[in-house]
Amino acid sequence: MMRLLTGDGPIYQQLADRVAEDILAGTFSAGSHVPSTNEYAAFYEISPITASKGLNLLVEQGVLHMKRGVGMFVTDDALTVLQARRRTEFREKHVLPLIREARLLHIAKDEIAEMIDQEDDR
Repeated sequence: MMRLLTGDGPIYQQLADRVAEDILAGTFSAGSHVPSTNEYAAFYEISPITASKGLNLLVEQGVLHMKRGVGMFVTDDALTVLQARRRTEFREKHVLPLIREARLLHIAKDEIAEMIDQEDDR
């Protein structure tokens, strides 16, 4: 059977990223229960230890919290925490390289904005 976590990087990080993506997309909202370590392990065909490591990464980031004997839940601040992190990543991975390239090509800000509008209208 094909493993569903096939991206780059450690499997636990891929799981953490997948859960974070689900929170950003609204699949899991603040206060909602997320699947257990064992459920993720079975679904993605990974070790429960690996699944636990991925979920605990989100606990450390303040995205999930554990209620003993009940399970993992999305924190009230999860969306804000994830959006802030993703905005920083977006700036570093996309905006800064865009600005550097635009400067090399002498493309003005208004021209970049126009390009973005054109692509957004597609």
